[in-house]
Amino acid sequence: MQIKKKTPNPIDVYVGSRIRLRRNMLGLSQEKLAEGLGVTFQQVQKYEKGSNRVGASRLQAVSNILNVPVSFFFDDGPKALAEGSVPAERGVEPDELISFVSSKEGLALNRAFAKVTDAKVRAKLLNLVKALAADDDQG
Repeated sequence: MQIKKKTPNPIDVYVGSRIRLRRNMLGLSQEKLAEGLGVTFQQVQKYEKGSNRVGASRLQAVSNILNVPVSFFFDDGPKALAEGSVPAERGVEPDELISFVSSKEGLALNRAFAKVTDAKVRAKLLNLVKALAADDDQG
């Protein structure tokens, strides 16, 4: 008899990714967030992966610690995810984008790019990244 593993709900995954994004933006470790919530860091990992659902009172506590309104965890996501209408941009799935933006590298890249104010320099940087990505695909 084979036990079927339950797949996390896309909304829980999205909320978890937003928790991770905000935690990383603040430079807060999973351990520190867990300490503030009175749970283990493993529990925070499960919340961030979406494998454990975050209850309403716990989500309120998370929003207080991360200094954002509860609505932050639902911005631009769950309604579209629930309706299945989030478009993949140029072959990149929304989960991949969220994962990248939530990573240390993605966050650092976004922070650095946001500091570039010259539109021409931004365009050159974008072209450089596209060229590097194309080289990566070919090599």
